[in-house]
Amino acid sequence: MLYIDEIFGPTVQGEGKYIGAVSVFVRFAKCNMSCMGFAVPYGDDKCGCDSFHAVDTIYKDSWQKFDKADDIIAQLESLSKTSNIVITGGEPLLYWGEPQFQKLLKHFVRLDRRVTIETNGTIDIKLDKKWQRQIIFSIGLKLANSSEPKHRRLNTKALANIISYSDNTYMKFVIDSQKIDDTMCEILQIRECFPDTDIYLMPLGHDSDTVAYHSYDTVALAIKYGFFYSDRLHIRLWNNERKR
Repeated sequence: MLYIDEIFGPTVQGEGKYIGAVSVFVRFAKCNMSCMGFAVPYGDDKCGCDSFHAVDTIYKDSWQKFDKADDIIAQLESLSKTSNIVITGGEPLLYWGEPQFQKLLKHFVRLDRRVTIETNGTIDIKLDKKWQRQIIFSIGLKLANSSEPKHRRLNTKALANIISYSDNTYMKFVIDSQKIDDTMCEILQIRECFPDTDIYLMPLGHDSDTVAYHSYDTVALAIKYGFFYSDRLHIRLWNNERKR
């Protein structure tokens, strides 16, 4: 069974390597993290990541249930027959072993649609199909500023598996201006392990004002260390509005 929080688009991809690309999104529900350190407020004095509605099980009654990939494909095709496909979450790789999840991915890869999976990179998956090499893995590694313990947010074996198999992998990190020294220490350690993988730095924030505040330091760090800067276009334009 595939649990999906929302299917939406076409809109623009808001962050990462393909920022600005017209895309349709499938946001899978469930995650193996909560990222309380990102401090997005919701509910009764709760805080977490900016996709809390796909993560917190208090929203599970609103999640859509699919047992056939064809039904998801039909919804996406009704939105756009040409746009890029972004598989996000939550943590979509929780469903990697599901045959219907693989059918969904394979369908769009075979159509030469650009397929991006947004993942936290902690789940060790089996990659053994030639077509899977065409998937773009956008790995949003979580750092100490997420408030997740290191043993949960960093799985070097899983990372090495994805990076060594896929030709289209990049990593992205959220930058908090108040925690720059510790954050950069972590990022530089990770770069030593994966020196050939592109790294994107993104400003922290669930609203445009907060993103703007953290963006100056984020740009400065990208320039200093030779990384890429990624804005968070969807938040600049629509704050944390859903289906954007």
